[in-house]
Amino acid sequence: MSAPNESRSIAAWCLFDFANSGYVTVIVTFVFATYFTQAIAPTPEIGTAWWGTAQSISAILIAILSPVFGAIADQTGPRKPWLALFSLLSVVATAGLWWAAPDASFAIYALVLVVIANIGFEVGQVFYNAMLPTVASPAKIGRVSGWAWGVGYAGGLLCLVAALFGLIRAEPPPFGLDAETAEPVRATALLVTAWFTVFALPLFLIVRDELGRVIAPLSAVRKGLTQLSATFRSARRQPNILRFLVARMLYNDGVNTIFAFGGIYAAGTFGMKLDEVIQLGIALNVTAGLGAVAFGWIDDHIGSKRAVIISLWAIIALGCVVLVAPDKVWFWAGALALSSFFGPVQAASRTLMARLAPPAALNEMFGLFAVTGKVISFLGPLAVGWATAATGSQRWGLATVMIFFAAGLWLLRGVEETRPAS
Repeated sequence: MSAPNESRSIAAWCLFDFANSGYVTVIVTFVFATYFTQAIAPTPEIGTAWWGTAQSISAILIAILSPVFGAIADQTGPRKPWLALFSLLSVVATAGLWWAAPDASFAIYALVLVVIANIGFEVGQVFYNAMLPTVASPAKIGRVSGWAWGVGYAGGLLCLVAALFGLIRAEPPPFGLDAETAEPVRATALLVTAWFTVFALPLFLIVRDELGRVIAPLSAVRKGLTQLSATFRSARRQPNILRFLVARMLYNDGVNTIFAFGGIYAAGTFGMKLDEVIQLGIALNVTAGLGAVAFGWIDDHIGSKRAVIISLWAIIALGCVVLVAPDKVWFWAGALALSSFFGPVQAASRTLMARLAPPAALNEMFGLFAVTGKVISFLGPLAVGWATAATGSQRWGLATVMIFFAAGLWLLRGVEETRPAS
């Protein structure tokens, strides 16, 4: 591939991260999740429980489906059709949230759509991640992965800003939206749908794909499932990859838990108001994105494993600062520094998976990579909740997350950054 074409493909591939990150920030994390618990559910407490249950259900289904579809895609060759299918599933379900009015009768409707959108988003990531070695040369794979994470944080940030100031806080509401029925908030789902669709198009138009293989759908399913079974057996025979996947499963759950409880911790421990929590979320996206981009270069020079290890040590140290912070100033400083290593640990982990996986089984291995990101996703929030209830302190509750980082770091030290035979 010529350099200009490679640059265009890299830019288009990274832009997909920009496209889909709006879903995470606006729907899953800040805007629609809050709207559901505060306006749709009977009470915030019930809404929190229902929302958590829906996230758990989707996590289980994603853990089952990701490796299955990854194995099937390896039989048929191209990845873009699968990515298009699951992206479409996600955006259509997201668009349907527009009709989720502020009434408890819409709770099940909204939760079902969120589960479907989550599945489309996460299973699509299997094929998106597996395209990385096709897009970038081995010498650039670390920095390209870091660029994509950084661009993704920028996309989530800008989509969040557009949602807040273009719809939710706009006076008067644009397009004749009725604030009494929460239409400005519900319209953020349409914003995310348009954002995802428009910015994802360059990948499908520019990035080259694997050549297709003519095979009947049922045959592909049968062979894919057979190959999936072989993948699990193969993973057991490749202790290096298995060790990495287990390590990543642990520390990734720590990262996700901090994101999930960061706003709750800020409000409960330091009395931060909603506007302050939103400002914190925007700031965390900025620092995490900058960290991902910066560490992409470091990844290529010192290796993905070392980049992850450095990030984990930093997260543990800075996490302790956040846990003992005496006031908002210390908390803000510690949280911003801490988040600057979230992007690197995620980006370098994806790069390390691409470097460890056999080239002929990239989709399968990234399917397992997706599973390890979801299979214990309930443990971190559960540990935080139980510890908080037992001690009456959010500080002690959030401190349990450090166990996940420490355990993941200990396991990762034994991983060898070498690619197995395909």
